Amino acid sequence: MTASHILLLIGSYFSVLLLISYFTGKNDTNEDFFKAGKQSPWYLVAFGMVGASLSGVTFISVPGWVDASKFSYLQVVFGYLLGYFVTAYVLLPIYYKQNVTSIYEYLDSRFGFVSYKVGAISFFVSRVLGAAFRLFLVAIVLQQFVFDAWNVPFEITVTLSILLIWIYTFKGGIKTIVWTDTLQTLFMLVSVGLSIYFILNRLEWSFGDFLTSKELSNYSKTFFIDDFFAKNHLIKSFLGGMFVTICMTGLDQDMMQKNLTCRNLKDAQKNMVSFSFVLVLVTFVFMLLGALLFIYAEKYQIAVPLMDGQPKTDLLFPEIALNSGLGMTVAVTFMLGLIAAAYSSADSALTSLTTSFCVDFLGTGKKSDKEAKKARRQTHIGMSILLILVVITFKYVLDRNVIDGLLTVASYTYGPLLGLFAFGIFTKHQIKDRYAWIVALTSVLIILGLAKIPSESIGGYQFGYELLPLNGLITFIGLWLIRRQPDKKIT
Repeated sequence: MTASHILLLIGSYFSVLLLISYFTGKNDTNEDFFKAGKQSPWYLVAFGMVGASLSGVTFISVPGWVDASKFSYLQVVFGYLLGYFVTAYVLLPIYYKQNVTSIYEYLDSRFGFVSYKVGAISFFVSRVLGAAFRLFLVAIVLQQFVFDAWNVPFEITVTLSILLIWIYTFKGGIKTIVWTDTLQTLFMLVSVGLSIYFILNRLEWSFGDFLTSKELSNYSKTFFIDDFFAKNHLIKSFLGGMFVTICMTGLDQDMMQKNLTCRNLKDAQKNMVSFSFVLVLVTFVFMLLGALLFIYAEKYQIAVPLMDGQPKTDLLFPEIALNSGLGMTVAVTFMLGLIAAAYSSADSALTSLTTSFCVDFLGTGKKSDKEAKKARRQTHIGMSILLILVVITFKYVLDRNVIDGLLTVASYTYGPLLGLFAFGIFTKHQIKDRYAWIVALTSVLIILGLAKIPSESIGGYQFGYELLPLNGLITFIGLWLIRRQPDKKIT
C-alpha cells in the first residue's frame, strides 16, 4: 500500500465524518455542542465509547507491549471493570441529580471556588497530556508510513491531523462525536478481526490452533503474584486499574460528557455497565493480536521498526499490516482502524477540553447566547493549537511505550481529583477552600518524589499504578487536615 493510497483513504474517511458533522451540527448551539440536547440513545453512546476508550493507544501500543509485559495488562483491565461499576452507581447519580454541564461544578457546590478550579485544572492538564499521547502515537505512524515518503516534517503531520478534527467538530461538538464514535468503533473492531484472520491464514492456523499453540504460551502469562515488590504485581495492577477507571472515566469530563447526553440516569447506567464488559473482551482480543504479531514477526524474520535509531514496538502492527505482504484488505482495514481509533478519542478530547474551559474558566453559562457561542469557537481554536504544540513536544521527550506513559501520567494528574471527589462524597465535612490548591500541589509533589526513589533504596520495591490511589489518599488526608465543621445543609 503506497503513501498515495493511504492519503486517499484518509481523505475518503474524513469526507464521511464531515457528512455526519453537516447533519449533526446544523443547530450550532452551545446546548447541542455541550450536551447533544440530552437525547442520545444509550446503546449508541455505549458502542461509541468502546472506540473512544481504546483509542490509538490500545490499537497499536497494547499489541506492541505484549513482548515486554506478556498479558499482565489484563490485570489492570480487570480492575477497570470494577471501576466502571463504581462510576455507574456512585458518580453518575450525583452528576444527574445536579444536572451539571461540567462535572467539576459539583466541587463548586460542595466545597467552593478554589476546589472547583483545582478539579478543573487537574482535568485540563490530564486530558491535554492524555489526548496528546494518543495523537502522538497516530502521528508517528502516519509520519513513518506516509509523510516521510514525501519529506513532510512531523510538525506538519500533527497540524494537519488536528486541523481535520477541528473541522468536523467545531459546530456539532458532542452531538457529532456520539455518532462519529459509533462509526469509528465499528471500523476499529473490523480491522482487528480481519487482521487476526489474515495473519492466522498466513500461518496456516485456525483460531483454535492459535489458542492452544506453544508459541502463544510464551506470551500469555497473565497473573504476576510472585514478587509483590515488582511493578506488575496482581494486587497493585488491579487496584491501579480500578482507580485509573474511576479517575479517567468517572472523574473525566471527556468520558462523562458522553454519558450526560443520555436521556436519563437509568440509560446512562445501562450504557456504562454494558460498555464495561465489552471493553474487557475487546482488550483481551488486542492482547491476542499482540502475541500473534510477535509470533508472525519471528517466523518471517520481520524486524521491529526503528524510530530515531531505536526499536519501537508500537510500530510493529503497522509494519506487518502494511509491508509484510498480507494483502490490500489488511492494509486498508488497518489504516481505517488506526484512523478511527485515534480520532474517536482525540475528537472527544478536543470537545471536552473546549467544554471544560468554557464552563469552568470562562463562565459561558452566565453569558448571552451570542457571547457564549463566540467564546466557544475561540476556545475550540485555542485548544487545537495547544494540542499541536504538546504532541510535537512529545516527539523529543517521550522515551517509553505509550500505554505505559499514559497510565503513569494519570497517576500524577488525576490524584487530586480522586481525593477531592472521595472527600466530598464519603464525608460531610466542609473544608477551608482557599487551601485546597496547596493540598493538591503537595500531594502531586509527594508522588513525584516517591516515583523518583531508586528501587534499591527501598528494598527493591517498584512503584507502579498504585501511585494513583496513593495520590488520592494523600489528597484526602490533606483535605481532612483543613476540614471545618459541616454546614447544616450541604448541596
